Amino acid sequence: MRAAVRHAKYPAALLALLMVLLSGCARIPTSGPVGKSSESSAGNVSAPVFLPAAPQPGASPETIIDYFYRAGSGYEDDYAVARQYLTQASAVSWKPDKRALVYREARVVPAGPENVFNYELDVSYTVDADGIATQSPPGTVERIPVTVTQVDGEWRISGIPDGTAIAEETFKVIYGAYPIYFYDPTFTYAVPDVRWFLKNKTVKAMTSALLAGPAPYLRGAVASAFPSGIKLARESVPVVSGAAQVDLTAKELTETSAEDRLRMQMQLTLTFRSQPDVVNVELRANQDLVRVEDNGSVLPPVLDKTVPSRQIAVSGNELVRYENNRVSPLPDMQPVSALNPRYPAESPVSQTAAFLNDGRTTLYSISPGQPARALTTRSTLSRPSINLNDWVWTAGPGATGATEVVAFHPAGVAEGAAVPSVTLAPAWLAGRTVRELRISRDGVRALVISEQNGKSKVQIAGVIRAGDGTPRELTAPITLVASSDPDQGVWVNGTTIAVMKGAAGTNVTPELLSLTSGQPQQLAPWPGLVAISAGNGADDLYVQSGEGIFQRLGNGWSPQIKGPIDPAFPG
Repeated sequence: MRAAVRHAKYPAALLALLMVLLSGCARIPTSGPVGKSSESSAGNVSAPVFLPAAPQPGASPETIIDYFYRAGSGYEDDYAVARQYLTQASAVSWKPDKRALVYREARVVPAGPENVFNYELDVSYTVDADGIATQSPPGTVERIPVTVTQVDGEWRISGIPDGTAIAEETFKVIYGAYPIYFYDPTFTYAVPDVRWFLKNKTVKAMTSALLAGPAPYLRGAVASAFPSGIKLARESVPVVSGAAQVDLTAKELTETSAEDRLRMQMQLTLTFRSQPDVVNVELRANQDLVRVEDNGSVLPPVLDKTVPSRQIAVSGNELVRYENNRVSPLPDMQPVSALNPRYPAESPVSQTAAFLNDGRTTLYSISPGQPARALTTRSTLSRPSINLNDWVWTAGPGATGATEVVAFHPAGVAEGAAVPSVTLAPAWLAGRTVRELRISRDGVRALVISEQNGKSKVQIAGVIRAGDGTPRELTAPITLVASSDPDQGVWVNGTTIAVMKGAAGTNVTPELLSLTSGQPQQLAPWPGLVAISAGNGADDLYVQSGEGIFQRLGNGWSPQIKGPIDPAFPG
């Protein structure tokens, strides 16, 4: 479910958009060695609770280790059952919330030294203390060293790293993906930063993560209303009569402006929108209520920015507009047929457009009343993408052959004048060929699909900009796991992308990759797909083959029009 938060004068308009996103309770098996389940939890009635089995007399070291990690799903009372598998000293020192290793398969194997074992995992995700998840492809092995000793004739764990290990199916039940929200640098758009938390006491976990700042790949690319150093004044965020009472350190809070406090409240309100028991947010300083006033100078951020319904495409070797299943000329543009245009892009904020030639070696831009101008020529280029600041992005080999990301700002530049440009050379793209680069609709993230030795990576990096919007850097990215090796992708919304590997001569299966789910969602296959575009949401997907353009309809594809190629929504 998605809601758009539009500009409104009063914060109450923003608060009114809180939605109940949790529907029903997930059921957990009530038989088997793990134990039985109940479904009650302070702060979130939808949070399932495991009641794991306690240690059994005479259990072997391997069984003690295996069941200790199974008991890690029982987070109630500070993992009281799991601590029973540890020696007294280890039970005191073990910190389960440092990280969670989510595994597909696990086994206990001897490590060599006496009474030392490895808990060997095929890791699916790693979730750190701030809820930041890192996905891993199948076959990613991690070994946790475990030392056991005998206490009163029973084996107990005396040496164990901090953190828990949780089976993937169990993880999906007791953890949830929750976006916390930051701002773009202009405080115009809300940017989701998806974290994974236990489904109980999520309000406290969300607040702590928000105060700690964005995930590494977003640092420098997003802004927060909360000043550096501000913390919770107490280790809880109670929800009283629907009000989340966020009690912050008084010095840092009282030194902020009225505008910043309103932005803090808005940021928390967006972050708590997945919590059904939270209907408003109170800021407090050492338990004293802090008044948050709205003088009309601060607008609520736009959540999940939409794009216009039109697409740019190529038809009859000219740039055209494709909308409502009709094709019309691109307004006020000079002919470009002599340049053999392909893979066009249109600005979301102006009439600037960009395209490649048929060989993907030259990038052009075009504006009303001006002829197309060549921006760069390279051995190969990725399809252009135009962000909210009218920068035209592409990627390709530089003069030395190294992969470069380049951005140009042709909007408003007089004919014949030099076009401002920026060249970036992210270290993480060394040796790789960029197949796709798309800037997100909030302008602060870049989807990059790159290839090396026939293997693709789907990654999202933050875009660090100067004060005037000039791109300065791409952050080290996060990687999403796809089922195949896609060579193209598009943003579907703020947390989802659609990817596929185009192939004219075979069935192609597009899939959705979401920051809120570790599992790709495969869509219906279709023969000969070579292009994909996305409007607003997963139902607004278009694909193209030699037979024409098709729109997603239910679990299939509905034929639209034949003729236009390379359709793309603005951005």
